[in-house]
Order: sequence, then structure tokens, then C-alpha cells
Amino acid sequence: MELTAEAPADDLPVGRQDTDGMAVASFVLGLLGLLVLNIVLGPVAIALASVALWRGTARRGRALLGLGLGVADLVVLGVLMSLNASVSWSFAG
Repeated sequence: MELTAEAPADDLPVGRQDTDGMAVASFVLGLLGLLVLNIVLGPVAIALASVALWRGTARRGRALLGLGLGVADLVVLGVLMSLNASVSWSFAG
């Protein structure tokens, strides 16, 4: 009797699970950062996406989107701060 063991999805190496979670978190935080707390969520999304890509995540597309959204957060913050001529911004003007 020969046993063959296939690893289910839950038995992925811990590093791979962590990087997949980081990729998804960077995407979500980058998307949320477009609306609120750009100055905090943008750099966090960039950092999480960079670490996930460096460690070789299976969700490479999501990590790249998180990286792009993190950069977009900082660009939006810079544009709105320059229009308001202050460190904070609001839609009310």
C-alpha cells in the first residue's frame, strides 16, 4: 500500500501565506488610502507590497496593484496639499 500526500492549501509554508496576506493587505490599504489617511496608508501599502514581492508572493498582481495604489495615495496627497497650501486637505475647500 503506497501513500501519496498532497499538501492542501492550508499547509502552504508559513512564509508563503504571510506574503499572500501582505499582497492583499497592500491592495486594500492602498485603495482605502485614496480616500482617507493617505500619509499613513500610502507608505504602509508600499512597504507591504515591496516585502511581498521580494519574498515571492503568489499574488504578484495584487501586490503590484497595492504598490501602485500606495504611490497614487502619495501623489493625491501631494496634489491636494499643494492646492490647499497646507499639510492637511479636505474636500470642503
